[in-house]
Amino acid sequence: MWWTRLKALIIKELLAVLRDPKGRAILIGPPIIQLLVFSYAATLEVKNVDLIVLDRDTGQWSQELVQRIGGSPTFRTITGANSPAEVRLAIDTQRVLAALEIGPTFSRDIEAGRPAEVQLILDGRRSNASQIVSGYLSQIVGTLASETPAGKRAASDVIRVEARNWFNPNLTYQWFMVPNLVASIALLIGLIVTALSVARERELGTFDQLIVSPLRTHEILIGKLIPPMLIGLFHITVYILAAVFIFGVPLRGSLVLLYGSAIFYLASVVGLGLFISALSMTQQQAILGAFLFMVPAMLLSGFATPIENMPSWLQPITLVNPLRYFLVIVKGVFLKDIPLAEVVHQTVPLCLIAVVTLSAAAWLFRSRLE
Repeated sequence: MWWTRLKALIIKELLAVLRDPKGRAILIGPPIIQLLVFSYAATLEVKNVDLIVLDRDTGQWSQELVQRIGGSPTFRTITGANSPAEVRLAIDTQRVLAALEIGPTFSRDIEAGRPAEVQLILDGRRSNASQIVSGYLSQIVGTLASETPAGKRAASDVIRVEARNWFNPNLTYQWFMVPNLVASIALLIGLIVTALSVARERELGTFDQLIVSPLRTHEILIGKLIPPMLIGLFHITVYILAAVFIFGVPLRGSLVLLYGSAIFYLASVVGLGLFISALSMTQQQAILGAFLFMVPAMLLSGFATPIENMPSWLQPITLVNPLRYFLVIVKGVFLKDIPLAEVVHQTVPLCLIAVVTLSAAAWLFRSRLE
């Protein structure tokens, strides 16, 4: 019976992965450690900033500005400077990320209702952090300006904007990062485990035995497909539990939709892994092939930078990246209770990727039989 043959192949594949105690430890331990470490380390938040201040005024309002900056949790140390040369040296040697220069008539101009001068110098070598720090300092200066005599007089004529953050009111970065890692680490594990499958059998000499066995091509494909998907679903389950109970990420959506889309996501990932594995002759080639796909997939998924910000000629390449679609689903299920229609819209491309990659892998397997 075909089911008996398929069951034997699935058990063989699972034993090949889980039989070795070291292999089990590598398969389970590092992904969990990666989730815990990356959730805290992989952040675009800017904290513990060192700032140098050249205060040419030393008046009431300049001291008030420095005190308010010092009270912000963003800044770790505030160092005083006596000359522009000292400021330049601190920036050049990367001792500080930013420098603030307060004009000599700063307090006098504020009391007189005239524009007061404040210059902000940023280290452009760390462009992203510099922009964020610039926003923080601009907000502090703007708040101070609204409390000056001139600012209070003009308050009635000023339009105030109150920002409200949906789905993540406190802008907790782990609420954004942990769902991303659920999809990304599942891609890493699923791709490597699958890519090593056929390549390992070629090195051990058992692939030829598999070809001449009573198993048909589609049965070999299914037998190679199911074990990595089971391992991937296990990892996703562990990540979901860690996200909810360790990191406190809210799970507002349906687990049924999440697991349903995860099956198609893992099928597309395993299809890519089988395609890489079918092309590779050795395990080393399989690992290199997996990383050759995985690094661009991470960069082109919208994980760190929005796809809309990428060049127009590069955006179509992201359409063949399964991580792009599953990131939308997993973040939507966790943070905003994504509707069924949107899940289906993101799952259809995953189905197409799975069909194409699995068909290509099946063709390569069939070519081995000829």
